[in-house]
Amino acid sequence: MEDPRMNGSRPWLQDPRLYQILVLACLLAYGVVRLDFEIGAGRALLLLGTALLTQLACTRLWRLPAFDPKSALISGLSLCLLLRTGSAALAVLAAAVAIASKFALRVRGKHVFNPTNLGLVALMLATGRVWVSPGQWGSAAFLGFLVACLGGLVVNRAARSDVTYAFLAFYLAILFGRALWLGQPMAIPLHQLASGAFLIFTFFMISDPKTTPDTRAGRILFALLVALGAGSIHFVLYRPNGLILSLAFLSPLVPLLDRLLPGARYVWRGAPLLTAAPVQPLLEERRFA
Repeated sequence: MEDPRMNGSRPWLQDPRLYQILVLACLLAYGVVRLDFEIGAGRALLLLGTALLTQLACTRLWRLPAFDPKSALISGLSLCLLLRTGSAALAVLAAAVAIASKFALRVRGKHVFNPTNLGLVALMLATGRVWVSPGQWGSAAFLGFLVACLGGLVVNRAARSDVTYAFLAFYLAILFGRALWLGQPMAIPLHQLASGAFLIFTFFMISDPKTTPDTRAGRILFALLVALGAGSIHFVLYRPNGLILSLAFLSPLVPLLDRLLPGARYVWRGAPLLTAAPVQPLLEERRFA
């Protein structure tokens, strides 16, 4: 049977990751040139180079038929925007851990953790010398990135935008509900949302089609659990980085949700047919045209 992703003369243009790469790359370039981000061109190239080289090495090690750099570029660009450390070695290690986790940490052929999320959390917890930049970019840059991210939901409409909408609904309900309960002005939760880290998490981490549950019901439940976990870390434990910690701690639940609520496995549109290990699928994978 012909793969519908191969329809048309340029099937790779259907891959929504291209839009994500463009958005993240433009934001990084704007931040470095105009906003004086705390990352130089050398560190950015080091992170991106490590991500791509790790992807290539794992492709060879796992004997995959083709090298696909797009997911590695997304992870590398996200690390450039979020990861901060005074050590170049730790930055390299974070990028390597992020990409290698896609190949090494799998359940029934599906990687468990969002690579960027795991790279950040693993190095934060293991070393104490890595932290996450909240990305306070100013109102103009924030609004521009927000519009670009919302546009990405349209471009990526066949993927997992439902988990983004669900997470936004649950997390906003927690933030604004808490503010109303405490009698705080609405400026406080609005300020908590006005960070680049929140946008990258919402539109590039929790919405990752390859690490979210296979069914809509499972994704909505997962979004609720992550939102509750983030709220508990922020407002009960009074710890920073509640979003990325909650996602990392709860991602191992996804294989259980997939078993309880089985559905079709997502495959990137326009991507080559790759598999990291021989897996007997429970259900036929759905191809998005």
